[in-house]
Formats: sequence, C-alpha cells, structure tokens
Amino acid sequence: MDLTIIIPGYNEEKRIGLTLEQSVAYLSRQSWRWEIVVVDDGSADQMSAKVEAFARNWPQVRVLRHTPNRGKGYAIRQGVAAAQGRYIGFTDADYKTDIAALGPAMELLEGGCDGVIGDRTLSQSRIAVPRRRYRQLGTRLFKGVLLKAMGLGGFGDTQCGFKFFRAEVMRDLFGRQRVDGYMFDVEILLLAVQAGYRIEGLAVEWRDDSDSRFKPLSGTWRNLRELARIRWMHRSS
Repeated sequence: MDLTIIIPGYNEEKRIGLTLEQSVAYLSRQSWRWEIVVVDDGSADQMSAKVEAFARNWPQVRVLRHTPNRGKGYAIRQGVAAAQGRYIGFTDADYKTDIAALGPAMELLEGGCDGVIGDRTLSQSRIAVPRRRYRQLGTRLFKGVLLKAMGLGGFGDTQCGFKFFRAEVMRDLFGRQRVDGYMFDVEILLLAVQAGYRIEGLAVEWRDDSDSRFKPLSGTWRNLRELARIRWMHRSS
C-alpha cells in the first residue's frame, strides 16, 4: 500500500460525501495503491452510515467509529493505528483543502522529505474563500504565541488540515503525541522539530467554511491552555 489518507470527522454527514467524491476521483487517476480511513469521532448524525454507503462501491474506503467524541488529535491517532500505507496523512472532512495538492506532496515525500504540510501563507497558495476577519486576527495572535513560546516560528502555517508523512515518521509522532484537541498540530510539529525531521511547506488551494464551529472566545482560551500543556509536556524533550 502506497498511501493512507485519514479523514477525521465529527457530525460531518452533510459534507463527507463531497470530500470522498473529490478524493476518490483524484486518487483513481493516480498510479498509487491507496486507502481512505474515515474516523468518526463520536458523531450524533449519520456520518458513518454515509461513509459505509459510499464504500460499497469503493472497497478502498472504510470507516472507524468510537464514542464519545474525543477530539481531532485522538481521532487521527486511531486512524494511524489502522493505516497500512508507506505514506500516511490526513485531510479535513469538510474539504477545505483541494486534494490536488497531494501530487506535489507525494513528490516531496518520495524525494526524501519526512513530512509535508499545507501552508496557506505561501505566495503560490490560492485562498479561494478567505477567512473571516476575526479569524485572521486570531491567526496573527496565534502565530505570535508560537514564535515566542513554542519555537515554531519557522512554520508559516501550523494549522492547515493537510499533512502527510513517511509512515515511520507519522507513527513516531503520533505515538508520542498526547493532545486530543485542535492543538495537536502544534504538538506534532514541535515533536518533529525536536526529532530533527525534515518538514516542508506546500502551497495549497484552500477555502474557508462558513459553517466553522470555532468559537472565538472559548475556542481561543481552550487553545491557549492546550499550548501551555504542550510546552510543559515537552519542555525537556
């Protein structure tokens, strides 16, 4: 198996169909042997049933489900445990990042990179639908925190939901990663830097989602607490 794509999702019944259709349409034109592992993170809707119905025509697609809802980091760990590809990565269930970025990502991985991450700040990236203003301001604040507190200033974009790694690197990072929530991206990149892995940024086509569930006040406070926890857990690594 060449490639495993993990798609974590929570209550994504309405959008998972488009994501699977676009992903499979692209993958079917490639020479890779691939699989898609959708991880249903304790959804209350019919997301799993939607994936199972799709998978009847595409045996390369399967769904894992756990309850209760645990968070994106936890869901991806479950996907990594089940993955069979030489390269493993994840993308979002709401199809914010165009799957076509996978071609350049695979070229970089096959060329010797340990990991490739989508970077919306690169000049070659195309932002089809920009983030709302309060999200843009939050991103600037977040990057400032990263620069000062986390030592990840070398990354223009830590939060794009499009990241792929060599399988052994993915298993190492997610074997040591502990944060279940959205800041798991920061944790795996911090671990990657500490381990000396070569991680490359990749231009992507990305669009914001008007149905975003991020809550500016409570979400920002939660993220700051997770950042503090990450820094404490890995302070002497």
